[in-house]
Amino acid sequence: MILVKTEAGQQVFKDRSVPLSPRQRTAFILFDGKRSVDEVLAAGNGIAREEIDQMVDLGLLQPVGGVKAAAPKAPEPAAAGKTALPRSPEPSAGGKAPEAAKPRPAEPAPAAGRSKQQRYKDAYPIATQLTGALGLMGFRLNLQVEGTTSYEDLVALAPKIRAAVGAEKAAALDKALND
Repeated sequence: MILVKTEAGQQVFKDRSVPLSPRQRTAFILFDGKRSVDEVLAAGNGIAREEIDQMVDLGLLQPVGGVKAAAPKAPEPAAAGKTALPRSPEPSAGGKAPEAAKPRPAEPAPAAGRSKQQRYKDAYPIATQLTGALGLMGFRLNLQVEGTTSYEDLVALAPKIRAAVGAEKAAALDKALND
């Protein structure tokens, strides 16, 4: 199946109103209406089919010749074994999707709390928002955040982020990383 970016997807990519992982952002760029899903998966950027399904569900991508989505819809919790690629995205009136920070049932957390992967997924959008708000002064730090691929990478950058934005603003990041 060949996917193409929607107008809403291009807007979300620019304004970052829906948090996407670095892998999703890279894959989003690769969907040009010529490459198939299998080619993008084989490109070696580490994206999983579920992450592509999520972008389709959000209305960021659609099958070539599909109906264009007006706005991205809020992400739905993933169900085990879900395959959503053939489905056309449905527009929603929302526009922003803050639910990305909620734990997904398909990823059971250990009894002691959230997994490192879930903590990374929760903290990444907060870190990009904090460093993005620094403007040109925080440009390099923002690039470092976007280059992170794991919980450990983000924890290593947390002190730099805290120093740049202040302890009060960094409290949300600390909570996402540690709770």
